[in-house]
Amino acid sequence: MSNKPNPASAPHTPSIAELQDALEVSEQRAAAVVETAVNAIITIDENCLIETANSATERLFGYKREEIIGKNISMLMPEPYRARHDSYVGNYLRSGVKRIIGIGREAVAQRKDGSVFPIDLSVGEALLPSGRRIFTGIIRDLTERKALEDKILHISEEEQARIGQDIHDDLCQQLAAIGCLVKVAQKNLIKSGCPEAAGLEEIVKLVSRANTRARETARGLMPVVIDSGGLMAALKELADNTARAFEIKCDFRYDNPVQVNDNKTSVQLFRIAQEAVSNAVKHSQARRVDVHLARQSGNIVLIVRDDGVGIPDKPAKGTGMGLLTMNHRAQMMGGTIHVSPRPMGGTQVTCSVPAPAKNP
Repeated sequence: MSNKPNPASAPHTPSIAELQDALEVSEQRAAAVVETAVNAIITIDENCLIETANSATERLFGYKREEIIGKNISMLMPEPYRARHDSYVGNYLRSGVKRIIGIGREAVAQRKDGSVFPIDLSVGEALLPSGRRIFTGIIRDLTERKALEDKILHISEEEQARIGQDIHDDLCQQLAAIGCLVKVAQKNLIKSGCPEAAGLEEIVKLVSRANTRARETARGLMPVVIDSGGLMAALKELADNTARAFEIKCDFRYDNPVQVNDNKTSVQLFRIAQEAVSNAVKHSQARRVDVHLARQSGNIVLIVRDDGVGIPDKPAKGTGMGLLTMNHRAQMMGGTIHVSPRPMGGTQVTCSVPAPAKNP
């Protein structure tokens, strides 16, 4: 019996030509995947120069590939991000601290025609066998999603305004009428010497307090007009109304005057403060709430602190929508929301949004 190996069962050693063919097929497959991707995919080197871009990039930004290859990626960004981008990459290369790489974030981009639009940006990093480092950005257009979110928010504002108007025109008027009738009845009982007159005094107070609460609720639901007095005046009024309606300590303060001349930004910041204050009173059972407005490192920072029970481990049903709405409002302005427990008890809501370099 022969011990010679069976040639049919011997492993096949691929030739150089076969390896080259397999590598070429693999590269073609990878290139096809990138080229046919729905989202824009761009690679840049350590100097922020664009090396590759797919067809989706051309459709999204309006440039031909040859117009952007070899150019700085910042050409696809509006100011002030365009001027700052290279320093961000340089800081990462020096420190190794990742701020965007490996995560997705919402940002803004600029087309060839100069139009600015919202994007979802994911950045990855790869170290090639040669030792060269490249960065890959995957960009998704958020224009339609943002428009839908804005429409939903607008519908919500309109519905709040309708409810506020109904409370003001119907419930408040009825409570006022009931209060007047009770006062008349009390006076008549006092004139007739009836001892039950004293009992109506408490009813008069309760009706008056309910009317005040209803009016403050209606004012909070009605459209916010900030142009006349500015955001600071609106926040001061919010604090005063909250203190009066809920009989708690609620103060507004600032280190230096903060003027926000964009009414849309002012309204969104006011609504965030309003929601945070409402959560503090209704859900955290706070007895003291502080609203603070400041300007820090080129941002407008709104802080709402309370001394309530803090953030529950399991939020009550229905309480999460307020946090989602605040977060969306902040994102609309290119900002962030951070909710955290305070060391001595209570909760702090911090909203930070970009501001112009100087207030007029």
